[in-house]
Amino acid sequence: MKQRPAPQPILITDASRSQDDQLTSRQKRYVLMMGIRVACLVVGAILVGAKVPLLWLWLPLCILGMVLIPWLAVLLANDRPPKEQHRLAGKFQSRQRDDTPPMALPTEEHPHKVIDAEP
Repeated sequence: MKQRPAPQPILITDASRSQDDQLTSRQKRYVLMMGIRVACLVVGAILVGAKVPLLWLWLPLCILGMVLIPWLAVLLANDRPPKEQHRLAGKFQSRQRDDTPPMALPTEEHPHKVIDAEP
């Protein structure tokens, strides 16, 4: 009796993160970035109220942060890791690339027999 090869174990480290974990991390990143945006608004208001030196430098930086951060936050919140191809899809693609069938013999080793109907 021929023994079957043992099945390959599934490595837990190769498993992708669950949808809920991905969503939670994107939500945390979004809230953090929006918190930075609020901080830019508060710092800008304090700078204007205190009339600090170099206000012409600090205020545009705060405004730039208030304008760019929401755009980046939305982009990063909607970003997901790319979907992995199905495991079987890779096997079918590799077979399609190889033009020879898996059990075919080369033509030199297996000559064709010609049967003629007329003697």
